[in-house]
Amino acid sequence: MLSALILIPLVAALVLILWPGKLEAQTAKVVSGIGLALTLVLLGFLATQFELTTPGFQFEELLPWVEPLGLSYRLGLDGLSLPLLVVNSLLGLVAIYISEPTLHRTRLYYVLLLVINSAVAGAFLAANLLLFFIFYELELIPLYLLIAIWGGSRRGYAATKFLIYTALSGVLILGAFLGLVWLSGNTSFDYDSGLAAALPLAQQVSLLVALLIGFGIKVPLFPFHTWLPDAHVEASTPVSVLLAGVLLKLGTYGVVRFGLGLLPDAWMALAPWMATWAVISVLYGSLAAIAQTDMKKMVAYSSIGHMGYVLLAAAASTPVSIVATVFQMISHGLISALLFLLVGVVYKATGTRDMTVLRGLLNPERGLPFVGSMMILGVMASAGIPGMVGFISEFLVFRGSFLIFPVQTLLCMVGSGLTAVYFLLLVNRVFFGRLAIAPPTVAPQLDIDLPPVTWRDRVPAFGLAMLIIAFGLQPNWLARWSENITLALHQPYQGFVQARTQFAPTAVPAVADTLFVDPALTLPTPVSPVFADPSAEISLP
Repeated sequence: MLSALILIPLVAALVLILWPGKLEAQTAKVVSGIGLALTLVLLGFLATQFELTTPGFQFEELLPWVEPLGLSYRLGLDGLSLPLLVVNSLLGLVAIYISEPTLHRTRLYYVLLLVINSAVAGAFLAANLLLFFIFYELELIPLYLLIAIWGGSRRGYAATKFLIYTALSGVLILGAFLGLVWLSGNTSFDYDSGLAAALPLAQQVSLLVALLIGFGIKVPLFPFHTWLPDAHVEASTPVSVLLAGVLLKLGTYGVVRFGLGLLPDAWMALAPWMATWAVISVLYGSLAAIAQTDMKKMVAYSSIGHMGYVLLAAAASTPVSIVATVFQMISHGLISALLFLLVGVVYKATGTRDMTVLRGLLNPERGLPFVGSMMILGVMASAGIPGMVGFISEFLVFRGSFLIFPVQTLLCMVGSGLTAVYFLLLVNRVFFGRLAIAPPTVAPQLDIDLPPVTWRDRVPAFGLAMLIIAFGLQPNWLARWSENITLALHQPYQGFVQARTQFAPTAVPAVADTLFVDPALTLPTPVSPVFADPSAEISLP
């Protein structure tokens, strides 16, 4: 059944390839949309059969493939991959829906989108290290072509830069996987949490460093981030939605699944350094965003900052912070997709993204009031305003990490405050004031009458906004899927967390947000430990 999540987009792509005669853009969009809609339906069915009390892989599929190499076709679904698969299909559907009807080379365009969706689904489902690597690399060429063919004026440069960086990322990840299996004396690359248990610490650290740099390029983390702003600026709006909302999550997913999950001894040794690295990425991304005048580049740099929160939370290794990694990935996926979509609408209506040129777009009669309203909502969510999923994700990151890395957490909180600064600059400059598309030194064009926003842009923006609010008001709708895998990933780190905890009140256990008051108590299955009643089952700091 899991194979269907990979095969359905590929079958839809094959239908487009074999379509006789000329393929109309609308037909290609419908066929592609049906394919991804079917994957969403299948994920909904799998969710109804998903056992919340099972931390390991479910619905496993195993088919021997190249046994001498240890490569098997092994798929599995758990609480870490299920939410990301839903976001993958959802944002893939959004990207198809908002694609321009006048695109050239329509057949190739939609085939590439479907192949990317299939490859990402395979990576999130892979329970074999080599199989993950194959799917991880499979999305590289389609994304390169999407930027190089349908991108902006510097698309060749941006696409080539993306290709080089991601290829280097793949080399490091493959080297780490090969070293992990060969040094441990195994013959199979199947995922096993105890794979590195017998390795000396020095070897584990070397392997983890390779994984962190490899996945850090994909995330991206400073200083391996320079490909991202160029790729976003030159990519079309649907590709930017996919890139920020889904493809960057391959990096954070890899850090949590293979770094945190496979190399606990090395992870504990490097955790303080990773937390510091997270701070640098958060502050650099935020400060660089403040300096931008291009709306799209500002949102791109904000991604660098927000992905740093995932590394901080993973480094802390508490159940709350590990849940926070899932929340932050989903939160950033939805919010960044909304922001890039809205920036694309502004560019289509005005012909520019320059914040020194645009003014007053919130004008209710001749401007873009719907876009302005949705942009304000997206900005508020990204800045962590309560009632939206961005607040929940950042709160969990800071709450789960503070007792372990108090200084680093406080510095990341400064980055959260800077998010409000640069996005308020964007909203104030672009959407408030008298409507004009001209630099302040030039006489404003007061007779502007911008075209209305079509339903093709309204529907996905409104849908993403509703999800952002829904998960902000009911976070347990998301937390419940990941709570048991969170506790399983935390098990090797209990001693580390207890030893690192600082400023814990003496009246509660040292690891305040990771241990139950009474060890005999059992948490009821439907209730997430993150959002449980603190007076009943969890002692809070």
